[in-house]
Amino acid sequence: QVQLVESGGGLVQAGASPRLSCVASGRTFSTNAMGWFRQAPGKEREFVAGISWTGGSTAYADSVKGRFTISRDNAKNAVYLQMNSLKPEDTAVYYCSIGGWRIATMAAQYDYWGQGTQVTVSS
Repeated sequence: QVQLVESGGGLVQAGASPRLSCVASGRTFSTNAMGWFRQAPGKEREFVAGISWTGGSTAYADSVKGRFTISRDNAKNAVYLQMNSLKPEDTAVYYCSIGGWRIATMAAQYDYWGQGTQVTVSS
């Protein structure tokens, strides 16, 4: 059974730089793209960042470009999201996901999801 477990969320102040982690278990995903999405109250789930299976290609939403960095460690079956210069508008539940062989920006293109970790940014 595939399971994704996120960690690293919480209540932080604006400008903070937390790192989210996600570890997958149940099978190896070294040849799958991985991604981070987020969902704020009353809003749809939105793409945040994605990374190719090699880690050589990444993609970001315009709202986080230059502030967030996605990375992965295939040996640990893990993906990370380094978030810098957080803003109150970054407040959301953050989900990690596993997709196909290339980066995708639509949630429907991802097959496995974690339960999410809440990130709340206070001003």
